[in-house]
Amino acid sequence: MPTMLRALLRLSLAEWRHHPWRHGVALLAVALGVALASSVQTINASALAEFAQAVRSVNGQPDAVLAGTDRHGLPDALLARLATDEAVAVASPVLEVDTQGWAEPARAGAYAAAGPRPLRVAGVDALQVAAVAPALLPRPAAPDRHPAAADDRDGRVSVLDPDAAYPNPAALAALGLRPGDTLWLQSAAGAQRLRVAGSVAAAGPPLVVLDIAAAQHRFALAGRLSRVDLRLQPGTDAAAWQRGLGAALPPGARWAAADDALQRVSNLSRAYRVNLGVLALVALLVGGFLVYSVVALSVAQRTPALALLGVLGLAARERRRLILVESALVGAAGSALGLAAGAALAALALRLLGGDLGGGYFARVDGAGPALHWPWPALAGCFALGTLASVLGAWWPARQAEALQPAQALKGLGVAAPRPAPRWPGPALLALGVALALLPPVGGLPLAAYAAVAALLAGGVVLVPTLVQWLLARHGRPRHALALLALQRARFARQTASATVAGVVASLALSVALTVMVASFRDAVTDWLDHALPADLYARANASSAAADQVFLPESLVRAAAALPGVQRVLASRQVPLALSPLQPPLTLLARPLGADPAATLPLLAPPAAARPGEVGVFVSEPAAALYGWRVGDALRLPGLDAAGMPALRVRGVWRDYARQFGAVAIDAADYRRLSGDDRVNDLAIWLAPGAAPAAVEAGLRAAAGPALPLELASTATLRALSLRIFDRSFAVTYYLQAVAIAVGLVGVAASLSAQVLARRKEFGLLAHLGLTRRQATALVGAEAAAWLAAGTLVGLALGLAMAAVLVFVVNPQSFHWTMPLSLPAGRLAALAAAVLAAGTATALWSARRAAGRPAVLAVKEDW
Repeated sequence: MPTMLRALLRLSLAEWRHHPWRHGVALLAVALGVALASSVQTINASALAEFAQAVRSVNGQPDAVLAGTDRHGLPDALLARLATDEAVAVASPVLEVDTQGWAEPARAGAYAAAGPRPLRVAGVDALQVAAVAPALLPRPAAPDRHPAAADDRDGRVSVLDPDAAYPNPAALAALGLRPGDTLWLQSAAGAQRLRVAGSVAAAGPPLVVLDIAAAQHRFALAGRLSRVDLRLQPGTDAAAWQRGLGAALPPGARWAAADDALQRVSNLSRAYRVNLGVLALVALLVGGFLVYSVVALSVAQRTPALALLGVLGLAARERRRLILVESALVGAAGSALGLAAGAALAALALRLLGGDLGGGYFARVDGAGPALHWPWPALAGCFALGTLASVLGAWWPARQAEALQPAQALKGLGVAAPRPAPRWPGPALLALGVALALLPPVGGLPLAAYAAVAALLAGGVVLVPTLVQWLLARHGRPRHALALLALQRARFARQTASATVAGVVASLALSVALTVMVASFRDAVTDWLDHALPADLYARANASSAAADQVFLPESLVRAAAALPGVQRVLASRQVPLALSPLQPPLTLLARPLGADPAATLPLLAPPAAARPGEVGVFVSEPAAALYGWRVGDALRLPGLDAAGMPALRVRGVWRDYARQFGAVAIDAADYRRLSGDDRVNDLAIWLAPGAAPAAVEAGLRAAAGPALPLELASTATLRALSLRIFDRSFAVTYYLQAVAIAVGLVGVAASLSAQVLARRKEFGLLAHLGLTRRQATALVGAEAAAWLAAGTLVGLALGLAMAAVLVFVVNPQSFHWTMPLSLPAGRLAALAAAVLAAGTATALWSARRAAGRPAVLAVKEDW
């Protein structure tokens, strides 16, 4: 750093010591944005690192993996063919099943109190798995008192015991198990009783390892495999060998890449993370406006000192550099503080939420949560963005310091009038925003739409002086002298209006856009819930959707529910997860009675297409149509429903679904049973007879299910309230950002007006000589600010509505593949605008009164 600059920064330190709260607020504003951005990146990196470690632990390091694409997996006969191939050294079969488990009630207490826990079962060949995935090798407990292990000193026999189960540490902790305990697993063939004979070292979510033959038998999957992990002979070209074998593979088989699972989990929360990152950038933008306001006021107060430095020989560009370096140091300090705060937020979120970012995307593992993983390039980017936001916020005040004319400034005449800014950038930015909003997503993310919002915001702020002048020109000439003076000055002080109103316009526009977007989404969800929850009571098996293929409601329960007193009607449905892409989370196949009029049971976006003879009509949700490019009239191929001789599946309509972000396909229950042979159900919708007591029906359902089948029961009112409560909690951060944005806008008004009053002390001294009192001078400044704020409020409302249209019609469909109508909460918007106008005027009066506290008449003497 040059010697002169170091000497000048000593003067800056004196300024910071004199006004620590003002620069501290700017520093904290930058720190907030950096903390939000860095915590999101750290949480995601830590969660993905933990998941990758778990995947490597469970999957090992095979040279190649052959996996099945549908829920039926691969035929068992394929294993023998692969094992005898000359290029294959080891072929390790794996059968994976998602289900739920609980401990023996006599040992761990009734599971009705703790609830069964979702877990994954892995059936392995203990004689082969050690060569590929040693973390899945069962480790028998010593001593094992089971008769089958009496003569098994090294544990090789007990690992083949069909009654032995080997949980990993997460499963042991989640279910409260110890060696020798009894473990129950839910399966399509009924609850399966197993003995905890030891453990496995695999990390990650709860997992139980069984012998593969026992897993096939207990889960009614005889002859089926999920995948085969292969270790090839040394020197084998894996890619060439796979190509040579490709034509001989059975339908539904694919070669899986090593990072498919990691990419799939990353895609789960990608849109959610990007939206949180954009909110962090919004916080940085707000912080930049606050830096602008603080630095502008600082430059105005230090005008005599800067002018004196200019007279003593400090060049104009050195003054600009001094202000920018000061702001860069504030931004760097704020960014460093933000990184530390972001690390603390990430550690807290990982401990409390397990890395799901508040969106429920990552599996929760009991314990302290994932360890912190530092994404250094992303953190460096957050630091750079925080510093850059501070420098950009100080750019215009630095230019004002550069344009300072020292001789006149020492006389209190302020800075020279800047050249009129060109008017074309504003319309050009608005046109660019409209053009960007029409572009498609980039890599599945609405990056162009976010750029459109930024361009609209920047264009609106650039046009503030012109729009304010145009709006004020429409006002008539007031008769009161003080009002006339205020209006005339407000009309012609375009650059002053820009400095005062820009922060309010930006903050109000952001607040209006977020308010309209959240209101539109909430109204759409409320209307959708009215259509999606027509029954009075809902019952489902107590399991995650991933376990739906093994956890179901028996037919006897459906009949018992229909026979209960007070039950008028029962509708049973089936949910099956389908993996259509190795890089996308599974979509959900919904089998439910659709009837002759599907629009009565599904919220279709348009009337359904006519059914075609000899084909089966299906209906896809908006996310499914967006993710897989399906349109009405397209033919589909769904795993398990596309065998030879089956009728074609044809899309008859698209329906709105806010519950399943990664898509769903609805098919009539009768068609599904006929095509798949699966007559199981997961959910019951129950309509009650008039006057029936819901509590009595719930008690009857639990009694009919018995202690071996825990049920989740909820009324329509409960589900609606829970859904809306989750929605409000998910969008609570937007209300916080609105409050911060408006507060920053008001701070900008206070700082800008204070700077103006200081720069206009000669003018106020002259007015005082002409007879204006201090109260009248304060009222004059307040009236000017009120005129600017009124015009700025109208500009902010219009700009916010344009940004809201982009968020509702472009960002949401491209991020989450949901559409919704635009809702304008007129009352809330009016209240928001009135509150900003009233608070801005009050802030202007307060700041003007404080800044004009020194007798203005003394300022006139500075000329002599």
